[in-house]
Amino acid sequence: MARLLRLPAAAAAVAVLVAVALPAARAASPAADDAPEYRNHTVGGADGWFFDARANSTSGNYSGWANGETFYLGDYLIFKTNDNSSVVHTTNATTYALCDPADDLSPATYIYGGGGGGGGGLEQNNTIPVPLVQEGANYFFSDADGGAQCQQGMRFEIKVEHGRGLPLSLKNPPPAPKERVLAPPPAGTAFSGTGGVEPGDGAGDNGGEGRSGAGRAAAAAGGRFLGAAVAVALAALVAA
Repeated sequence: MARLLRLPAAAAAVAVLVAVALPAARAASPAADDAPEYRNHTVGGADGWFFDARANSTSGNYSGWANGETFYLGDYLIFKTNDNSSVVHTTNATTYALCDPADDLSPATYIYGGGGGGGGGLEQNNTIPVPLVQEGANYFFSDADGGAQCQQGMRFEIKVEHGRGLPLSLKNPPPAPKERVLAPPPAGTAFSGTGGVEPGDGAGDNGGEGRSGAGRAAAAAGGRFLGAAVAVALAALVAA
């Protein structure tokens, strides 16, 4: 049973003052309508998201590129890449530091793309749209070649600001992600291929469903539900 916390009279008075002040503070903050429109950001600009294994180098300076951009909820990062590299999106700083998502069970960690490695540049080109749905620190890297691409600079971090907030098309949770499967993004997402992004424009031509612990979480929830049902059935038999 939760404990009931009793505040002293002075503390209660302060709580009332804070409660009264908060609406005024919110009213004074900039309206969501004044925030920038949703945007697509092509990662690395014209350099794209490529790795040359022979030169052991990336096609661009991704940290430098990210430092020149401002990101908001509802924006999309567009990775122009090929099957040599993957795109890992996470909010887990440890996963990012290790360049390895293998042991990350977080539902906010996804793997997009092939990540076959090789760096020959002959593999099929892909365009991978990644929505920004988590405010604050977001991390991106390629885990291909056993994490070597990430260690050689194929990585960057950004800070996602609130802006207009998430459009309706990104507020619903995605279906259970799949392991490294290239597929169009879910219908009704904000990604519109190229150019500007408008909420509800529909799926783009390419994209990727990620991998996370969401499927494992759903399975665990199903197990808990089954256990509860069995317990209820046993209780009914004992009562009879």
